[in-house]
Amino acid sequence: MKKTNKGIIAACVAAAVLAVAGCGQTTSNTPASETAAQAPTGAVIPNTVFSADDLVGKTIGTQLGTTGYIFAGDVENATVEAYNKAADAIQALKQGKIDAVIIDSEPAKVFVEKNNDLTILSDPFAEEEYSIAYKIGNDELGKKIDDALTSLKSDGTLDSIVSHWIGDEADHVPYTPDSSVARNGKLVMATNAEFPPYESMEGGEIVGIDVDMMRAVCDRIGMELEIENMAFDSIIAAINSGKADVGVAGMSVTPERQKNVSFTQGYAVSKQVIVVRK
Repeated sequence: MKKTNKGIIAACVAAAVLAVAGCGQTTSNTPASETAAQAPTGAVIPNTVFSADDLVGKTIGTQLGTTGYIFAGDVENATVEAYNKAADAIQALKQGKIDAVIIDSEPAKVFVEKNNDLTILSDPFAEEEYSIAYKIGNDELGKKIDDALTSLKSDGTLDSIVSHWIGDEADHVPYTPDSSVARNGKLVMATNAEFPPYESMEGGEIVGIDVDMMRAVCDRIGMELEIENMAFDSIIAAINSGKADVGVAGMSVTPERQKNVSFTQGYAVSKQVIVVRK
């Protein structure tokens, strides 16, 4: 009997140790959608993603058609939930419907600042460069924009624009177009105003880095900027149909996109990051 009691005690101690050890980070492979369905109403769904490796087999939220959407599709055994708006993916994460959101670093910072129950994992998921998309074959326009970007970079205008939207001293003061420039024709820019600080709605207007940059580009090429807001995955189609001249929406160059549009030189470098619940 003593041996039996010792065995029981030892087993109980071992179980207790394991239980205590399990009180820290957990990396369950159960998708959030299943966990949320089993949880009591109003319960906080615990985070199980602490690194990119933990995304295997999980449910990942992204914005439809974005680079994050493409990258998420490469995660082993992951279920990718695509949303029309990044804000909808963030809301699904808060509700426990998904395990993580893959999104660009700057919009991620904005969402996390507004939601203290979310955090960004320290290691970036991937890096990318943003460029301006235009119709294949419209090389004259592409060269004009490229030359303008080169000029905006060399004289510090682009850096100045970015400083108004990113950093501790960002004041969100928009770029003021040069009223003395003679303008010949309009340049229609397709964007998706769900991507702060690059483009978002503020006071009923579309504002952000991409908008200000294109206003400065139009100063250099002598055109009037017109902005069309649409779903992100409609931008390339709008360019090819002639509804828009350019697509500017934090868009990175991918082999798949290059089959359908041409791109200018890059104008910004961003990181894809993973947003999770705390």
